[in-house]
Amino acid sequence: MAKSYGTMNEAHSALPSSASTATIGGSSVGARSTSPTLAAVHKKHHRHESNDGERHSSDESPLLNNGPHHNQDIGHGNEVGPSAGFWSCTINLANTILGTGMLAMPGALATVGLLLGSFMIVFSACASGLGLYFLTRSASKTHGRSASFFACSKLTYPSAAVWFDLAIAIKCFGVGISYLIIIGDLMPGVVRSLGMMAFIAAGGDGAGEMDPQLWFLVDRRFWITLFMGIIGPLSFLKKLDSLKATSALALSAVFYLVFIVLYYFVNPTQPMPPKEEIRLVHFSSQLLTTLPIFVFAFTCHQNIFSVYNELTDNGQSMLNRIISSSIGSAVVVYHIIGVLGYLTFGNNVGSNIIQMYNDSLLVTVGRIAIVVLVMFSFPLQCHPCRACLDKVLIAVGQFWDSTRFSKKSREYNSIRAGADSIQHAGDDSSENSTILPPHTPSSVTLAAQSQDEDDEDDIDHGDHGGAEIPEFKFMIMTMAILIGSYIIAITVTELELVLSFVGSTGSTAISFILPGSFYYKLHANQPWTGRKILAVLLAFYGCMVMVICLSANIRRIINS
Repeated sequence: MAKSYGTMNEAHSALPSSASTATIGGSSVGARSTSPTLAAVHKKHHRHESNDGERHSSDESPLLNNGPHHNQDIGHGNEVGPSAGFWSCTINLANTILGTGMLAMPGALATVGLLLGSFMIVFSACASGLGLYFLTRSASKTHGRSASFFACSKLTYPSAAVWFDLAIAIKCFGVGISYLIIIGDLMPGVVRSLGMMAFIAAGGDGAGEMDPQLWFLVDRRFWITLFMGIIGPLSFLKKLDSLKATSALALSAVFYLVFIVLYYFVNPTQPMPPKEEIRLVHFSSQLLTTLPIFVFAFTCHQNIFSVYNELTDNGQSMLNRIISSSIGSAVVVYHIIGVLGYLTFGNNVGSNIIQMYNDSLLVTVGRIAIVVLVMFSFPLQCHPCRACLDKVLIAVGQFWDSTRFSKKSREYNSIRAGADSIQHAGDDSSENSTILPPHTPSSVTLAAQSQDEDDEDDIDHGDHGGAEIPEFKFMIMTMAILIGSYIIAITVTELELVLSFVGSTGSTAISFILPGSFYYKLHANQPWTGRKILAVLLAFYGCMVMVICLSANIRRIINS
């Protein structure tokens, strides 16, 4: 504290010499005007002192240094304080993981073989869990409850921070579009199945056609538009913890799909494939194009920082429990659906397991459950997409402020404001007033410069990572994401190839490359440890997966 007061005294003694030269009627204009500057200096120094106190957590200490309720970050966009618990965060992470990847898991196992596919599920789960762990360790180095990819990037690779956020935003945006396309593809089939069952129940043979006047019920655009009325309001929720109820409902759809796979494995409607057709290990050129399915199946890293910021007790042990529970439950679900689905249909299994079963009430309800799953999963993609988009817009604004034209405009406005204040004070004073020389900076200019430095310091330490987005900006960004997703979903029907590129770049980047790179950079000056070696290996593995998957996809385009 002695150092703090010493800095304050030096600032106080230095400022009046330049600011108090203008006196009006014996009173000092500069003396009245220096208080904002001193307040800015005090605010800046106080925050530096606060940052130093919050950055000393290590790999062995909890992420919150003074207990579970420390650093509620009041005034940084989280006025209520962190309120999420273990089950809330686990359910949200599990729902983010268990998406459309489980529908393609039986086909992935058919491509690589039963044993190799099971190994790749476990290996991908371990690699994904390791990436989540390194992200939580990196989050402990940020300021308070402001952890984000942007904040970690500013501490490690500042020049690339905006590009990381842009890649994550595009990745989440693309996944959200795929959810809408799945809704548009499944719902017409659901309507046809229900119509056929209704005809049979009425005494018909089920071979009739739907009334032409009800054509919109089998139009994919109609169902995408209808479900956007449900998805839209959920996407405007500001906290991830607010989605725990919908995530729990969505997970019930996962359990229902597991029940369908188990039921038709025990009671098959068609002959089971012979055991000699079930391949245990199979290597082919399709292995490279199948690898992204296993990687994408465990991607939930875009929401781990929201979990860290909102969790009441975000100590490392609690975060490890959440990561283990969500990843572990996904491993069990993928094994049940993948292995039993492959054993039921053999090598003839398709890319969507729910489409392989004959139309029945049980299967139709299962398809509806999948629609409910992706419907409630869309807000989980909109949340990080909006947060990353906000960081990109902030960076664009900072770039504009740093341009020559913007600096001149800001200088002119500050000098003009200082001159106007002096002129206003001179109108109320005596005629013997001393005018401030043009070359002398006014106290308003000093305050503006100090505030600019203050804002830059906030950005460098990632304060914007946890700041609440202004209401108007929040509404505009959310509406832009929803409208953009809707327009693309109703006009494009085939996004498999596009999503394969997004998955091989975005998923590998946020799951492997960024977590490993962040952890290594933050511990670059420390001795090599097992964690540091694993971080480098994880980043290297991510780079390999990205190069291999991109090359395989490009080769597939050329060959086709």
